Formats: sequence, structure tokens, C-alpha cells
Amino acid sequence: MTPDEYCAQKAARPGSALYYSLRFLAPEKRRAATAIYAFVRESQEAVRDCSDPDVARARLAWWRMETLQAFQGKPQHPVAQALAQVATHYAFPQEAFQAIIDGVESALLAAGFPDFKALQRYCHRVGSTPAVLAAEVYGYRDPRTLKFAHDLGFALQLTDLVLDVGAAARRGRLTLPEDELADHGISIRELASPPAKAGIGQFLSRQIERCDQLYTQALGELPLVDRRAQRPALALAAIGRALLDEIRGDPAQVLTALIDLTPLKKFWIAWRTWNFG
Repeated sequence: MTPDEYCAQKAARPGSALYYSLRFLAPEKRRAATAIYAFVRESQEAVRDCSDPDVARARLAWWRMETLQAFQGKPQHPVAQALAQVATHYAFPQEAFQAIIDGVESALLAAGFPDFKALQRYCHRVGSTPAVLAAEVYGYRDPRTLKFAHDLGFALQLTDLVLDVGAAARRGRLTLPEDELADHGISIRELASPPAKAGIGQFLSRQIERCDQLYTQALGELPLVDRRAQRPALALAAIGRALLDEIRGDPAQVLTALIDLTPLKKFWIAWRTWNFG
């Protein structure tokens, strides 16, 4: 398996949102964008199911060194090898990938987010940073497009956290603001062990509303001149909003169910976005 094939298996499997969002992109750009998101996935998975914090930190330290090797030497991991092949061409800043690892590590050390500001810092590192890198790959003429990418990455990351809140709670982690959860009288145990109490639906509806606001803000920031180039990002946004629509009527279903769209629906959304914007 080549590094590019490994990255595709890791981050853009057939049927995934990223697969369809990048489906119509030029192959060289698709490989570069896939490598970015595979790096994010590898960083997160390095610690996701690790019960020993010291082992998790050691894994992230290894990834820090592997990132250095991707830019300066001979990386061992296929994701780092794929990055090494595209980093120079797209002038990726090494610091951006270190920032992604910083975000993963910050969530690991805190085991949650005490408030929205802490959650925002995490999303900016792990969601916005790769989205801005991907926007560089897709291409732009107006620098305001990078602000669009930054805010869209935040919206997409927060959407993922909302959809994953139940599974994360069962792993002993809280992916949404603790103070807001406390305001609704909800504990992490109640997220992990439904049936859901009354306040959970209201709490999750607030998070959905927040995601909606972020999508609206980001989409309003995209200059018209770059709309065509940024169609992969727009397709991801459309799929993310469609996922929110799936839970809007019953937000508490995210506590027990894996929410997803059918591959056909994702394909249709991506095709419509690519052809009609």
C-alpha cells in the first residue's frame, strides 16, 4: 500500500464525507488534501482509546518527531511520507501540523473542555488549522477566503463533537462545554447512560444552533471569486449541515446512535455543490 493509498483509507474511505467532497478534485490536489486530514485522524487516534496518559503523551511526542522528519528528513509513517511529498509544493508551514498535535494534547490533558473558550481553542487547532491548509490546496485569489476556511473548520469540528458526544462520554471524555452542561443539570454519566433526561435535548439543541450560526458566518465570508475553487469545502459544509438536520428533531439520539447519511445522499450533496454551488 502506498502512502497515498494509506491516507485515503484513513481519512477518505469510499462512502465518507471527505471522499465525496474531494471526488471531483484534480488528483494531485485530492492527494494533498487527503494527507492533511489523514494526519489529523492519526493524531486523534493515537490517544483516543489510550487509557494511560503517559503512553498517550509518548505517542504524541513520537508524532511530533515524525512531523519534523516529514519536513526535514525521512519519515517512517505513511501519513508523514505522504505529507513529505506535498509539503514543499504547497509550502505547508510545519508549525501548523505541530498546532494540530497541540490541540489533541490539550484535550488529552484536560479530559474535557471547562467552557466554550477552551472548546474554541481546541477546534481552532484541530478543525480550523487543517481547513486553512486544505483551502491553500484548493486555491484562492482573495485572502479573505482563509477566514472562511478557518471558521468553516470550526463549524465542521464542532459538528463532529456534537455527533460524537455519546460515544465520547462512554470513553470517559466530555467533548462539549462542561459549564453549559452543568447549567442544564447534566453529568457526563447521564450522557453515557441513557435514557436521556429532559435537559439533554435542550442542551444539544443549543449546540446545534451554535453550529448553524458558525456555518452561516463562514459561508458569508467566502468571496465570490473563490467560490468555485473552494467547492470541496462547500461540499463538506453542505454534508455537515445535512447531518445536523438528521438530529434536529431528536438531538438526544446522538447519545446512542451513530448518525450518518447514506453514501448516495452524500454523493448527491457533493455533486450538487460541485455543479451548482
